[in-house]
Amino acid sequence: MLNRVILIGRLTKDPELRYTPAGVAVTQFTLAVDRSFSGNREEREADFIPVVTWRQLAETCANYLRKGRLAAVEGRIQVRNYENNEGRRVYVTEVIADNVRFLESPNREGGGGQGRDDAYGSAPAPSAGGGYGGGSNRSNAGSQRSSGNNNDPFADDGRPIDISDDDLPF
Repeated sequence: MLNRVILIGRLTKDPELRYTPAGVAVTQFTLAVDRSFSGNREEREADFIPVVTWRQLAETCANYLRKGRLAAVEGRIQVRNYENNEGRRVYVTEVIADNVRFLESPNREGGGGQGRDDAYGSAPAPSAGGGYGGGSNRSNAGSQRSSGNNNDPFADDGRPIDISDDDLPF
């Protein structure tokens, strides 16, 4: 059985960083992913997919991702449920990310979502295409790149990623 998801989209708002009572970082954000479409090329529909990251990856996403930024998310789909205040069972489907790649540089002029009014601050950010993986089954990203045997489709090889709008599915 396989439960694996890869998404590329833009954040609809800044990530929300919280900590569990045990002190574990968790970040939630929503990724807008355009749907494939046919017919009228002017009509675009998007799916708004909730994403959750944990631990170091959560803190990294909270520090570097902002509304409108293009990101690639790799993870698994999880369905959880709870009982709301009215006593009804509520089901939530979300992507639990174990790898997030930042596909735009934070200092890119005019990049990202149009009309957004946010600042990235003065914190250093990873270069374009850089990302941070999480989880215990992943080795250090630097050692993965230096091995020369990298099948990661989101690897940047230390160069900026040149992606035209025609190459993106949304």
